Amino acid sequence: MTPKKTSLYDAHAELGASFTDFGGWDMPLKYANDVTEHHAVRQSVGLFDLSHMGEFRVKGKDAAAFLDYALVSNMSVLKVGKAKYSILVNEDGGVIDDLITYRLAEDEFLVVPNAANVAVDFEVMSARRGDFDVEFTNESEETSLVAVQGPASEKTMLAMGMTDEDALTGLGYYAVVPANIAGIDVLLARTGYTGEDGFEIYVPNASALTIWNAALEAGKAFEILPAGLAARDSLRLEAGMPLYGHELGLEITPFESGLGKLVEIALTKKSADFVGRAALEKMAEQAPARSLVGLKAQGKRPARAGSTLVDGEKTIGEITSGIPSPTLGYPVAMALIDTDYAREGDTVNVDIRGKQAPFDIVALPFYTRQK
Repeated sequence: MTPKKTSLYDAHAELGASFTDFGGWDMPLKYANDVTEHHAVRQSVGLFDLSHMGEFRVKGKDAAAFLDYALVSNMSVLKVGKAKYSILVNEDGGVIDDLITYRLAEDEFLVVPNAANVAVDFEVMSARRGDFDVEFTNESEETSLVAVQGPASEKTMLAMGMTDEDALTGLGYYAVVPANIAGIDVLLARTGYTGEDGFEIYVPNASALTIWNAALEAGKAFEILPAGLAARDSLRLEAGMPLYGHELGLEITPFESGLGKLVEIALTKKSADFVGRAALEKMAEQAPARSLVGLKAQGKRPARAGSTLVDGEKTIGEITSGIPSPTLGYPVAMALIDTDYAREGDTVNVDIRGKQAPFDIVALPFYTRQK
């Protein structure tokens, strides 16, 4: 199938972007240099087109109860204007997707799934509607998403022509508010996936270019750079954030992928039944077979996804994501390793193209921003 194009595709092409197929979308991989784009987000501000992400609107008197049943986390307790990270699992407890849910009103939510999983997620969640009095609509095709990320993101946003600056400066982490930017009514969130402060702007496709250009213009004073998926991936990995298909998946339990606390909170504090509860309760009774760990290279050779961790001739794990860290100056990786070997401070060997390289097991995240 031919990849779909976001409403900002032509703007990316004019900026010299190189493209890649990601989740069925033709997305900018990088513009000039992905490492330079990475540093712009860490040091000042970067601009991302995330319009490949999905948007589901949930509305009706049973909206919260429906989401309580369909997802693992407890959405009934979520306050209006707040967001919550959760997972969508099957009956066996396998992770179908991880997603963010915003509560827009007492009876209205916006659910944001990963690009590659939009069709599957919508089908699975639709099948769980049952007798819930709720409207469940897929608005992914008509919605664009622009993200402004980095230490200068708030200053950039303030320079974009907001009608209510207090709404921006008062917006907390994992929160959302309606806003008007550059004359456009948008939904403004502050969640992020880079390890930096930042904002996400949900906007109708027809107005996406206005928002994109306004951000580029406002950010000139802070040397803003458009950033592609390559920088987004290196930024999220430094911040220890999981990526579906790498650290999360149907064959990786939530307890293996580091989401055990999220599940345990749902099991102990959520009175309503939800899909996968019985399977997750059983998983919680014993230690996971594998654990997600951070790895820091002793040398300069980076480990990539798919490389194996070995103890002599025995395979003990696999790299899920790996990069030479632009911020830290050495290779880092995340790996799923047999739990018996998952001891922080220990050294493990990674098979990199037939040669073994030592990596130290370290705490996640690798990078934490200065508040």
